[in-house]
Amino acid sequence: MQQQRKWALLLIRFAAISGFIGVLIGSIMSGEMNYSLRPIHAHFVLVGWLSVFAWGIFYYSVPIRKLIFVKIQSILGMIGAFGLCIGMWLYNLNPLDTNETLNMVFFIVGGSILLIAFFFFIIVTFFVQKYEK
Repeated sequence: MQQQRKWALLLIRFAAISGFIGVLIGSIMSGEMNYSLRPIHAHFVLVGWLSVFAWGIFYYSVPIRKLIFVKIQSILGMIGAFGLCIGMWLYNLNPLDTNETLNMVFFIVGGSILLIAFFFFIIVTFFVQKYEK
């Protein structure tokens, strides 16, 4: 359980950073009255903050029988959330003037990894330890 809580705390820290980035983007948009970053802001808050935070709280409070599942799902979730948000930023705004195809692939791969992480979380929920009465 101790190792599992370390992963939970890592997810919660990642979520806090994502939440901060999402709020920062929202503040910048509001101050500039330019809402072109709205989808990126929303995904940092909804995926990076809320979803990852929920996984962290779940792993902190519910013992899972197979720690490897927690590790895999956590890694996939953080990579996917970051990849999706950054890929969306690159694809929608192309601020670095990079290849559009590369930006789209980054966006798609990030989203696909996140989708796998969500599916894997469903599987993880079937491996909770039974509580003794």
